[in-house]
Amino acid sequence: MASDASIFVRIDSQTKMEAEAILRQLGVTPSSLINMLYHKVILTGGIPFSVNLPNREPLAVGGLSEEEIMKIVQKGVDDVKEGRTYPAEVAEEMFNELTGRKR
Repeated sequence: MASDASIFVRIDSQTKMEAEAILRQLGVTPSSLINMLYHKVILTGGIPFSVNLPNREPLAVGGLSEEEIMKIVQKGVDDVKEGRTYPAEVAEEMFNELTGRKR
């Protein structure tokens, strides 16, 4: 199939420079890479790699080790000792925002 379409992309110069240095080592041009990506999107019916939000602390303790739980508890104790606390209403409001609950 002939290449008869163009894509124009804005990207910061540092990212472009670093990525193209790696591509040169691999012997791949930016155009070839984009072509490969588009073909993979077609083959997989989606983005061919995981697109996720950055890892967040789990909301359930079931996903934590005992050591991780103890660190969180100790941080809470230290916060209370140092006066880093919130009134219950403010804490409830913050919790509702995090969980998407409405009052």
